[in-house]
Amino acid sequence: MDIHTQLFEGQLICLAPIDHEKDPEVMARWTNDPEYLRMLSPDPARPVSVARMKKKLEKIEKESDESRNSFYFTIRTRTDDRLVGFAHIFWIEWAHGGGILKLGIGDPADRRHGFGCEAARLLLHYCFSELNLYRVTAWVPEYNLPALGLFQKLGFAEEVRRRQALNRDGRRWDMLHLGLLRDEWLEMSKGGL
Repeated sequence: MDIHTQLFEGQLICLAPIDHEKDPEVMARWTNDPEYLRMLSPDPARPVSVARMKKKLEKIEKESDESRNSFYFTIRTRTDDRLVGFAHIFWIEWAHGGGILKLGIGDPADRRHGFGCEAARLLLHYCFSELNLYRVTAWVPEYNLPALGLFQKLGFAEEVRRRQALNRDGRRWDMLHLGLLRDEWLEMSKGGL
C-alpha cells in the first residue's frame, strides 16, 4: 500500500459521511427487518421511527466528534450514490492500538453482492494504515453465518467464544469475538486481499 491508495472508494461502494436529510428514512426502514437487527445486535429487535433514527445518527456523529474514539461511515453504491449500509469503528483504545468494527447491509436485496466485503476491506485498510491500529475485533453471533464467513475470509481468527450468551427463538447461541492483527492483515494484503 502506498500514499496513493484510495481510502474511501472501492469498485462497488464508497464509505461516506451521514446524509442527515436522506439517510434516517432509509435506515429507519431497515429496522422493520428483524433479521437485519438480530444479525447486528444482541438487543431486542424493534422498529425505529425516522425522527428517532435522525436523533440516533446525530448522537453517533456528536459522540464521534467529542470522544475521538469512533468513526462512522455510510456505505453507498458508486454507480448511483444509494445508501446500502453502514460501517462503524468504535471503542478505539489508542494506547493499545485496538478497536472494534461493525458493519451492516440494510436491504436484503443488497446483500450477497460484495458490498459488505468491499466495505470491510476499505475499513481494515483505514484501521491499519490511517488510524495505525494494531488489532481489530468483530463481535458476531454464531448464527450469523454470512458475517462469520466474511470475517474468516478476511483473516480474522476466533479469539473468544462466549458460550450461550444470546437467547433467540427459544435457543441459546454463542457470541464470537473475532480478531485480526496488523501483521496478519499485511500478509493477507500481499495475496490480493
